[in-house]
Amino acid sequence: MNQTLVSYLSQYEFYDVLLGIFGKNEGLLAFVVYLLFAGAVVGLCATIGGLGTYAERKISADIQQRIGPNRVGPYGILQFLADGVKMITKEDVMPNTADKFLFYLAPMLALVGVFATLAVLPWSSGFMMADLNVGIFYLIAISSLVGVSVFLGGYASNSKWSMLGGMRGASQIISYEIPVTISILSITLLAGGMGFGTILGQQLGTPINWFIFHNPFAFIAFFVYFIGALAETNRAPFDLPEAESELVSGYHTEYTGMRFGFFALAEYIEVFVVCGVGAALFLGGGNLPFNVQFDIIPLQLFQVVIFMTKALLLYYVVIWIRWTFPRLRVDQLMSICWKYLTPIAIFNLVGNAVWVVVFNGKSIADLVFGGH
Repeated sequence: MNQTLVSYLSQYEFYDVLLGIFGKNEGLLAFVVYLLFAGAVVGLCATIGGLGTYAERKISADIQQRIGPNRVGPYGILQFLADGVKMITKEDVMPNTADKFLFYLAPMLALVGVFATLAVLPWSSGFMMADLNVGIFYLIAISSLVGVSVFLGGYASNSKWSMLGGMRGASQIISYEIPVTISILSITLLAGGMGFGTILGQQLGTPINWFIFHNPFAFIAFFVYFIGALAETNRAPFDLPEAESELVSGYHTEYTGMRFGFFALAEYIEVFVVCGVGAALFLGGGNLPFNVQFDIIPLQLFQVVIFMTKALLLYYVVIWIRWTFPRLRVDQLMSICWKYLTPIAIFNLVGNAVWVVVFNGKSIADLVFGGH
């Protein structure tokens, strides 16, 4: 596994040609490569975030036996662009009593926290901005900025509805980070490292080698992670910070135009990120089936397709859950976290540790079929 995108591309002949074009200036070439790849990833995720709003409407309409968007573009596919134009042209209003600096900072902080996580998202074994050896630690740390932005958005608005939503968001996100983090640590324990390259390298081959099937504790850890991720991204039935029936619109009640759009875009991109992380940790990421090892660009692109497919299937489940289950009460939300998910996550972590020691890290498939 190469540690950066540039080190991966440097093994190909065309990289030497590009290096010659840039006058043997490796630093400048690396900067351009990262800039182009970052622009492509951000553009792709922004598009996914926008299409997420369209998918939400279409899936909810299908569940409720409605039509959904069907006026703007074929099957209403351009509705998210129309919404973007609408928000850009809306007036940017701020309450007179709001904290101006924090009010403007909060939505930008949400976007920064989400986009920064894309640096370690493993699109394929080669197409990764940086395969940090502490990639999981970086991901957990930088994604916490989203929780800070939710609280700041509510606090800076100087509105009781926003403040309540911000406080709910802070308590909810901080609480559910614990079972999510512990579930992720269970997988790093099985993989023997905190880098996504190491984790994916342990899930090569057929789906039976995915960590979700490694042992019963890892299987349960996937569902703890997924439920906790729903709460961390403020998705129903855990959308208490923006409960419109109670708080008008929650922490972003006072936001208008594109600043509201930044919060919405950050939420939908964050949902894709947590689904992508779940696919990488538990479902083999973009690994090709049957342990194909030909490291060429077309196969890397195929890995991207596999990774996107798994992440978007989880994305569909997230939307499906929203329109299936009713919203929980605040006390129920906290009870699920502290009375159930956190103890279960700790039990899984201890169980995985014992499994690694007793069975020398072998999965159920290795024990049954005699793997190495």
